[in-house]
Amino acid sequence: QVQLVETGGGLVQAGGSLRLSCAVSGRAVSMYGMGWFRQAPGKEREFVAGITWSGGSTYYADSVKGRFTISRDYAKITVYLQMNSLKTDDTAAYYCAARRYSGSVYNRNGYDYWGQGTQVTVSS
Repeated sequence: QVQLVETGGGLVQAGGSLRLSCAVSGRAVSMYGMGWFRQAPGKEREFVAGITWSGGSTYYADSVKGRFTISRDYAKITVYLQMNSLKTDDTAAYYCAARRYSGSVYNRNGYDYWGQGTQVTVSS
């Protein structure tokens, strides 16, 4: 089993920054990649960013390209999401997810484990 714990959410003004962390425990070494998703009230959960554990290849939703950066610390088994130039549209619960196999990094159904989520609220 793999456990994921997100931290770092909070309230920030538009234009500000936050960094989310996702600590991975359990059989983390068996994971192929990690992702961040978000879900706003009344909307479906959507892909934000993804990264592979070994090569560190990164992927982003168009809505966050140039503003968000996903990274991983292999030694700490932690994945980060640096969010800059935040907009009110970025307000959502953010979820960390892990996937065991390669495939579409953008599809939430390809992820096997999920964290409990952390709330990000961007005020105008």
